[in-house]
Amino acid sequence: MTPFRLGLTGSIGMGKSTTAGFFRAQGLPVWDADAAVHRLYAPGGAAVAPIAALCPEAVTETGVSRETLKSALQRDPALLPALESLVHPLVAADRAAFLAQCTADIAVFDIPLLFEKGSEAEMDATLLVTAPPALQRARVLARPGMTEAQFALILSRQMPDRDKRARATHIIETLGLAAVEAAVQALIAYLKESRDA
Repeated sequence: MTPFRLGLTGSIGMGKSTTAGFFRAQGLPVWDADAAVHRLYAPGGAAVAPIAALCPEAVTETGVSRETLKSALQRDPALLPALESLVHPLVAADRAAFLAQCTADIAVFDIPLLFEKGSEAEMDATLLVTAPPALQRARVLARPGMTEAQFALILSRQMPDRDKRARATHIIETLGLAAVEAAVQALIAYLKESRDA
């Protein structure tokens, strides 16, 4: 039987990685879109050769340099559609391979741009993690090297939280760790009960 696919998303600083960790702690397999990209960009990764053809300076002996790639995209925004057309199918193939070998009742798909890229259509339900703007901002700006300008740029590329709330099947407010862990456990119980019904 195909696992129930739960798409986990949330804007930067909303607690998505922490929430994914609670799902893992409950024994659920979690596919991480960012980790998939890291695998594809690593030495020998499936994205290395195509990116070398598109942007040779971004590829070194350690794989694809995300910083060099980011600089190239800033200089030439027209590279982005070409890069996405290379990388997105590879990420989709990685996700499909994960799903094909998954034997759990429920699988979690941690996808930052779930709604922005329309990936929710491939999920059975979606979970949005969210927090008040002041808490989100404090979390993000506490990260090493993060600036107000970088934060603003990242936010500009993400769907506003209110729009994500309107589209999400389930929502967890990430105000405190114990409450988030309890909410994850309750959601898993609910999904298992619904699946068995």
